[in-house]
Amino acid sequence: MIEYEQYKSDVKTIAGLSLPWEKLRQKELLITGATGLIGSFLIDVLMERNTAYANEINIRAAGRSPEKAKSRFRDHGIVMENEKAGDFGRLFFKQWDVTAPLPENEMTYDYIIHGASNTHPRAYAADPVGTITGNVTGLLNLMEHARRRRPQRVLLMSSVEIYGENVQAIPAFAESDLGYIDCNTVRAGYPESKRLSESICQAYAAQYGVEFVTGRFSRVYGPTMQEEDSKALAQFIRNAVSGGNIVLKSEGKQLYSYTYVADAVSALLFLLLKGKACEAYNIADPLSDLTLKELAGLLADFSGTRVVCELPDEQERAGYSAATHAVLDAAKLKSLGWHAMFPIETGLAHTVEILTEAAREAQR
Repeated sequence: MIEYEQYKSDVKTIAGLSLPWEKLRQKELLITGATGLIGSFLIDVLMERNTAYANEINIRAAGRSPEKAKSRFRDHGIVMENEKAGDFGRLFFKQWDVTAPLPENEMTYDYIIHGASNTHPRAYAADPVGTITGNVTGLLNLMEHARRRRPQRVLLMSSVEIYGENVQAIPAFAESDLGYIDCNTVRAGYPESKRLSESICQAYAAQYGVEFVTGRFSRVYGPTMQEEDSKALAQFIRNAVSGGNIVLKSEGKQLYSYTYVADAVSALLFLLLKGKACEAYNIADPLSDLTLKELAGLLADFSGTRVVCELPDEQERAGYSAATHAVLDAAKLKSLGWHAMFPIETGLAHTVEILTEAAREAQR
């Protein structure tokens, strides 16, 4: 776990939610994208459940880099795949590239959470093939395993990007709405492959009876964001932490939904434990809908700097979304009893505080 008091407090808040946690007791969870923005916070929450509430959840964190996993989860006593640990309540690293099939004799997982994906503009532009294969081939490999081994539930982490451009001027996308995507662009590989991923889940449910639920995440941010993240908000946050000006690379009129990572993880847990099978749910907080310009202004206020405009480079521009109004209606998720606990002013303040403390410590 990230060893800063504010971060630990946020983790404990989510771990203490009133949920049917008994469903996870002595269960095996496979999490792909385990060291990512959402996956790493989720693992910290689940390990907090093991420590503070004796949930005895076995977590299998899948990824390509054991070094990265060891570094990120060293405080959890992560067990490498070739090591043995008999008790429940442990975190294991599973070295696996999701584009490779799981072996026929792979162990049975009770729950599978699929979060491995390229998730930022530079990656979409620089590695469009990897973006598509990670989303599509990775999910097909997991669903083939699920067809054979029958987990209780697969949770697909999908995205606001599946809605595309809001050509009908819909105030907030409900789960039944859909916008336009120009498939004849490099960047389209991400939203189109996410759309196909949702269709794959429906196909395996209909043909093989695999149970799943889908979370369509709005733009998620938080202190677990990756160093290489090139999304506008991630760049704003890094500048706020370093005390630099907040660089806006457009007029900033784009209106989006945002979610603090702690709320994103609480929503994921609600879907895993309470969501209706074979349904998709939007994950967003109406108190965190802002334009890019408003967002930049908030972070400039936090850092005592100012907002400046700068043209994006060619690769950045190729990865940018064409959507200018992508607000999500989360009424369906709220019907499960979920609500956001960290409005954007709070979430941004926590993020900047935690990352600023980390930067200071790194300089010592």
